[in-house]
Amino acid sequence: MQLITSFMPARLVHVAAHLGIADLLANGSKTAKTLARETKTHAPSLHRLLRALVSLGLLDEIEPNQFTLTATGAHLRTDMPGSLRNLALMFGGEQSWQSWGDLLHSVRTGESASQHLYGLGSFEYLAAHPKQALIFNEAMADITRQVARALAAAYDFSRFRTVVDVGGGNGTLIAAILAGAPALRGIVFDLLTGNAEAPQQLAAAGVAERCEVVVGDFLRSVPNGADAYILKSVIHDWDDDRSVLILKNCHRAMSAGGKLLLVERVMPARMEVSPSHQRMAMIDMNMLAVPGGRERTEAEYRALFAAAGFALVHILPLSAQPDRIDVSLIEAAPV
Repeated sequence: MQLITSFMPARLVHVAAHLGIADLLANGSKTAKTLARETKTHAPSLHRLLRALVSLGLLDEIEPNQFTLTATGAHLRTDMPGSLRNLALMFGGEQSWQSWGDLLHSVRTGESASQHLYGLGSFEYLAAHPKQALIFNEAMADITRQVARALAAAYDFSRFRTVVDVGGGNGTLIAAILAGAPALRGIVFDLLTGNAEAPQQLAAAGVAERCEVVVGDFLRSVPNGADAYILKSVIHDWDDDRSVLILKNCHRAMSAGGKLLLVERVMPARMEVSPSHQRMAMIDMNMLAVPGGRERTEAEYRALFAAAGFALVHILPLSAQPDRIDVSLIEAAPV
């Protein structure tokens, strides 16, 4: 029964995030009536939602009809370090929610459910829906902040002169890398819908003078002449053919002796019953339903690299809050 009804808590969390309940409770407890007025919702129905959130451990009912935020619920606050609000909005938003509802189509055909429903690829959909694109970009930045700390601690970027962050979004990852390597220069490369906020992010991190923001499409080309190309959560968005195309573009662009760095989940060769494996399997199914990509095993990455002219050098697991993130740094070199 828990498995059968597990979509219900996810929907409750999404509605709570959409209404901004955590932000409204940031400074203390409130009644359901007050929250209903502030959220412009039906007070009796909101009261029922708040009780459900108590059952999930996101709120406490400290006295009848008086609700306060728990430490877990605080992760839905907009201003909370490590906030998960954008992830709740993204996974519970229309594109993801409707695509999962059409998962049977994906399993039957191998086609992205998002493509089937909207007639658009996942990123074409975001380009046509700027509000959803902003939520997506912020959600990716929230995840990247967790990964960036572990990446900067685990890998020596000072060996490079220039690093291109391919599909780098708002520059969160490259900013963390540059902060840890003062002589390094960077380029954050993405579509305009992806890196429009990058200049502000880089300026806030104090690395804007060492980082260029370049607009482009990595399915066509990437900036030339760097000695490292890093792609975080990019390749898992795409099928094998387009993944090889992206990697070949990096191969053509990099200088002699360059390195390819992927930050991705590495699927186990054999699945087991464990929280880590379950998280990876759920993300893999999300890749099938929404963008049409996939998570891959080490053997599958080796095959991609070989098709694009690379060889795998090593895989470095990253310890970035292991209860949430299961990613590795995968290093490859041209052959």
